[in-house]
Amino acid sequence: MAGIERSRKVRHGQDNPVVRAFRAHQRLAEPQGTSKRAGRGQPGLDRTRITEVTVRLLDAEGLAKFSMRRLAAELNVTAMSVYWYVDTKDDLLELALDAAFGELRLPDPEAEAEEWRDQLRALATEYRALLVRHPWLSPLAGTFLNIGPNSLAFSRVVQRVIRRTGLPDHGLTGAISAVFQFVYGYGTIEGHFFARVADTGMTPDDYFRQAMSTFDGAPTTAEVVEESKRLMAARGGDTVAEMMDRDFTFALDLLVAGIEAMVKRDGGTQ
Repeated sequence: MAGIERSRKVRHGQDNPVVRAFRAHQRLAEPQGTSKRAGRGQPGLDRTRITEVTVRLLDAEGLAKFSMRRLAAELNVTAMSVYWYVDTKDDLLELALDAAFGELRLPDPEAEAEEWRDQLRALATEYRALLVRHPWLSPLAGTFLNIGPNSLAFSRVVQRVIRRTGLPDHGLTGAISAVFQFVYGYGTIEGHFFARVADTGMTPDDYFRQAMSTFDGAPTTAEVVEESKRLMAARGGDTVAEMMDRDFTFALDLLVAGIEAMVKRDGGTQ
């Protein structure tokens, strides 16, 4: 199967990243419920169903275990049947990535009654939840160009909300990076933490307590753990989820305050 996948990438020019990106944009813009080869394919099978099952498998088993053979078995078809609808495994992963971005609830940047601060916090919170809900999303978002319709819709709303802050044009991309690269990192680590906890069969709180007690007795980590305990006690929060929420909220408040300070310093554009 790996040899077939490799030959398909070469045949379709997908070893060239520019060609691959252009083809991906065309593919993601096509209607989902179709075969890429008109009039052929497996009865009852379409790209929408294939993408939905792909997302479900990625959630259940992770990116490392995903394969076209595993997907075909879940769909009860042959692996070659799937290739009537997508050219390569990467094509399918991009479809799954964009489908996940379609879960985001996006604010209306034109809603004058809503403050940009609230809209920015809502976007950051939605993105964080998406990364935690789908731990496989972060490596794919860092691999592909994210030019599917749902991903682009998210990017457009982010750009328009950031523009409402009053920052000068030359600072808009920096503000987007500051907020959403923070969210990307935070959500990625949080998602991996909960995935690791799920593998142990423990609750997040039990896992955290066990980890802290294990490292507490080690001479090389005792000092760091003790300082961490003092910091966590000052922050508060009775559960792991509460502690993570408090850290995320405070960090986001710092970023919003930084944007406000920069707008005030530079006089703003409004």
